[in-house]
Amino acid sequence: MATHSKQPSHISRRDLMAVAGGAVVLGAGDLLAPQVAQGQTTPGPGEPLRRLMEGNARYVAGTLTAFNEDLAVLKKRTAEKQQPFAAVLSCADSRVPVEIVFDQSIGHVFVCRVAGNIATPAIIGSLEFGTAVLGARLLMVLGHGGCGAVAAAMRNQAVPGQISGLYPYIRPAVDRAGTDLDAAVKANALFQARTLQEASPVIASLVKQGKLSVVAAYYDLTTGKVSVLPG
Repeated sequence: MATHSKQPSHISRRDLMAVAGGAVVLGAGDLLAPQVAQGQTTPGPGEPLRRLMEGNARYVAGTLTAFNEDLAVLKKRTAEKQQPFAAVLSCADSRVPVEIVFDQSIGHVFVCRVAGNIATPAIIGSLEFGTAVLGARLLMVLGHGGCGAVAAAMRNQAVPGQISGLYPYIRPAVDRAGTDLDAAVKANALFQARTLQEASPVIASLVKQGKLSVVAAYYDLTTGKVSVLPG
């Protein structure tokens, strides 16, 4: 039986900062080495957003191509490799299937989903991994029409369990946007995108070096169209 080297149990912030700065981290093991999936290339500036938006146009037009590519990826048995070109923080809403919305196949998009697309510590850590370690060149925060988490934060009523734990992350955007739900959803996407850059030295460093772009966007449930938000 073949033996395998022991993988590190965790990655320290120093390790991530070194990766973000382009340094080689000695002793970090294979987990820190960006692994390229078959058929993928490192995109240039602006290309990741173009690829996502072109995929969304195919989705809106009903001319999806990713499903056939998924089958090809599975046949090539590339499970041990990945280098997503984009990372997306989206809501957990079941009507927002990110890979389908952007018509992207297996291994192309690193997706984090949580109600209200909020930048919690766990989400920030995951997106640091997706960008600094896996090499995603674009980070998009994707809000959507009729977001229940944003609507609940606007009402600010007592709710069962842990649901109210979402509110503090969303309230700053709600306070700015007022009583219009769509305006609050868009303000929240922009706020979370800004939070990611301010709360994470790793993400901020990548942005400063020109290795990462951070954008906020809005998904229209009725039309299926994604619009990049200004600001």
